[in-house]
Amino acid sequence: MFPRVLFLLLLALNIGGACWIAFAPQAVEDVRPASDPGVAELVLLSERDGLHTAASKSAQSNESGTRSNTGDVCHSIGPFQTQSDMRATLNSLTPLVRRIQYRDERATQSRGYWVFLAALNSREEALGVARRLSAQGVRDYYVVTAGEQLNTISLGLFREKSNAERRLADIAAMGFEPQLIQRTEELPVYWIDYASDSASTFDWRSHVANANGLEQRTVDCF
Repeated sequence: MFPRVLFLLLLALNIGGACWIAFAPQAVEDVRPASDPGVAELVLLSERDGLHTAASKSAQSNESGTRSNTGDVCHSIGPFQTQSDMRATLNSLTPLVRRIQYRDERATQSRGYWVFLAALNSREEALGVARRLSAQGVRDYYVVTAGEQLNTISLGLFREKSNAERRLADIAAMGFEPQLIQRTEELPVYWIDYASDSASTFDWRSHVANANGLEQRTVDCF
């Protein structure tokens, strides 16, 4: 009987001690200042020199960057029709200039010239005009059967405007009223901006594989 009571007593004491350790309030640590009020904080000589050196390097870097940008002149070359041509030129010029970047724009480009007869009121009218064209020896035509140009009679697409105008005159001489418009579309083009020293005689054309169709513009420096 006595050993059992002793065991239970010891178990209760252990549980009570564990609860006290787990839930007892933590003492607030008294954090004292590194130095007394009015007394300068002690700084090691190596730490002071390190701070001065870092500040000096930062100031020199900023001053050097300002000086290096002051004499810069910036140009833009393009337009490049494909991204691959632009990247090839970018890679060639990068080691030769101070700074370089590229950008893309949308440009309206010609897709040739279209000669046609304006849309007729119905399919039957369009076919009737087509038969008149055929009777006069015109073979290269097409009656549009769907879309925005429904019942229009196409008389040809031409890359050169002079050829389109010749076709227009030939059809007009037969008593018809053809029209001519330039077909366009918006395509992406690419430009390369670079910065070089204003005193430099850098010639970018000597480093571009195919400079035909490219131009140079002076732009604000970046």
